[in-house]
Amino acid sequence: MATSDPVRTEIDEWLATNWDPDLSVGEWWERLGLAGWSAPTLPTNAYGHDLSRGDAVTVHDAIAEHGALPAPGGLGLLLAAPTIAAHGTDDQVERYVRDIVTGQRAWCQLFSEPGAGSDLAGLQARAERDGEEWVVNGQKVWTSSGHVADLGMLIARTDPDAPKHRGISYFAIDMHQPGIDIRPLREMTGRALFNEVFLTDATTGADTIIGDANNGWAVANATLAFERSGLGSGGGSSARSAALPGTVAGHLERRAGDFVPDDERRASSKRTTPEAAPGEEKKEAEAPSAEQGRFGGMARLLAGLARSTGVLGDATVRQDLVRLHTLNEIGRINNLRVKAAKQAGRDLPGMGNLAKLSMSDVVRLQRDLGLRIAGPAGMLHSYDGDGADDIVEATGLRRLGTVTELALFAQAPPIYGGTDQVQRNIIGERVLGLPKEPNDDRSTPFRDLPKNA
Repeated sequence: MATSDPVRTEIDEWLATNWDPDLSVGEWWERLGLAGWSAPTLPTNAYGHDLSRGDAVTVHDAIAEHGALPAPGGLGLLLAAPTIAAHGTDDQVERYVRDIVTGQRAWCQLFSEPGAGSDLAGLQARAERDGEEWVVNGQKVWTSSGHVADLGMLIARTDPDAPKHRGISYFAIDMHQPGIDIRPLREMTGRALFNEVFLTDATTGADTIIGDANNGWAVANATLAFERSGLGSGGGSSARSAALPGTVAGHLERRAGDFVPDDERRASSKRTTPEAAPGEEKKEAEAPSAEQGRFGGMARLLAGLARSTGVLGDATVRQDLVRLHTLNEIGRINNLRVKAAKQAGRDLPGMGNLAKLSMSDVVRLQRDLGLRIAGPAGMLHSYDGDGADDIVEATGLRRLGTVTELALFAQAPPIYGGTDQVQRNIIGERVLGLPKEPNDDRSTPFRDLPKNA
């Protein structure tokens, strides 16, 4: 593929030499990760190439278009690796980040609690020092992929006599131990991506603290910034890996090529766009997953669905399809602005929070537009997967399940990763300099504060 983009040229040449579908998933991810292509935004001393987010999208697009298995997904790559690269020791980078970029270990995020969601600093899970270990007790909730995680990013209170935002430490904790009980939370989609986690005398070593003891709030804020940036609009639409990282899912020993769509399906995906060629009017665009649907791929899917249901000529449908495309383009262009600012030694404060807010607008528009296009068929959904084929046969709409699942799931993104209201508070206080609500939680010992206050 001829291109003037040096990043695209380099990754294309590397893929031509290194991709082999007969490798195991673990072998391929080791090759990809150690070459710095699993997480190219990481610094060069943490198994990355120190690329911008926009260049990273170029890399992931190249991997997908080459027909290779994408990098290991999950919260390890999205959150743990950049946090450890920024705040961890060299030993922790080697111990944890290497296994993340090569897919050997999967991670979850042990932040939210039943009484500490939007007010995360009000967390009450505690960790007490016992020699060279910390003993952890408490409860976490809304833990994405906790059931398939090997390690967790845990924040716990280590000094209740310190003010609320101090006295918190950030740990890496082994999820495979008797003191950790993981219970699934079933969602309205029918899936159970989230969990509640109970920690009872669970232990973690003193050398697993990321950053300094009692300074975990600063480290947690770095994780949240990576989360909001990663969840925000404009991140591209590259396919995520169908193979799962870590030891629990059991994918590492399987053949890498078995998780990649065949050439014919990839070619079909490239052909079928909102501007379909004559004779393709009834085809639907290839579907991204519900999680990927917040990006541009969902606009293509909805355009294909509108064509197949005969409503593409509706002016209001066309208007909202263009609006959806525009929101995604604004997100993409904002990423380019951030890249240019960083190259000039500047920053764009609050851009991650603005991207997160924009993503909420995108998923709500996708929900409303998708159900409008689907019409009465949008009331049909297979909550356990057993009736999915029957729904397709009854409606003739192959991608209806993606639309209905996204519509059901759309209520979650404006809440997780920091609610829309939290994002607006952050922008108001930290970017615009508006006054904070008066309180004394930054000077009063945590044990003296009213709980949930």
